[in-house]
Amino acid sequence: MAVVPFLDGQEYFGIHFDLGPGEIVAGSLVCAGSALIPDLDAKSSTITNTYGIFTRGLSALFNWMFDGHRNGTHSLLFAGLMGALTQALALWSPMAVQIFVFLLLGIAFNGLGLGSDKNSVASAVINAMATGAVTLALFTAGVDYTWIGLAVAFGCLLHFGGDMATELGVPLMWPVSKYRVGQNIGFTTDGKVERNLVTPALTISIVLLTLYLFPWPELLPEV
Repeated sequence: MAVVPFLDGQEYFGIHFDLGPGEIVAGSLVCAGSALIPDLDAKSSTITNTYGIFTRGLSALFNWMFDGHRNGTHSLLFAGLMGALTQALALWSPMAVQIFVFLLLGIAFNGLGLGSDKNSVASAVINAMATGAVTLALFTAGVDYTWIGLAVAFGCLLHFGGDMATELGVPLMWPVSKYRVGQNIGFTTDGKVERNLVTPALTISIVLLTLYLFPWPELLPEV
């Protein structure tokens, strides 16, 4: 949502961005799902375990292709590749994009902990129902996904930004260089700093951006 003021009404790389409320909602959710894609290289990650054997197979493939956990999948090359492949998908088939959005929303909701941890079946059903409802609502609203490649690439970059603040760092220039930006100077993943400072700060920022960007009076029905 932070980049909406820089995109709305502008044209980049031959793509004109006309972002209404539907596009802002869809873009935010697509970014949220895409921000988990780099962790497909890890066996225990949320995204790896979202769609069972399908994502576990992709995880094994990504781990092999990109030199293990937090290497190639955490590079600028990877972000650009994911964005380009998604944009090509959008140009190839609008239906394929709808399916991809559905999958990304499911990943995003799973990452947010939607459902019950005590009952995996109930959790999966709740996730699927919520994902299907939101995807159908966006489709009915006629959301234009010509920007989806940029949203996916930006989601990956957001992931890199978060990981650069951790002690392991990120090899942004892989495979040219394996130097890790932020290594040994950041906080521990899932430590006190992340739980008590980073997560609340991000949550508050998202709420404030939502209040700033959405034309709430225009969305309310007339009395």
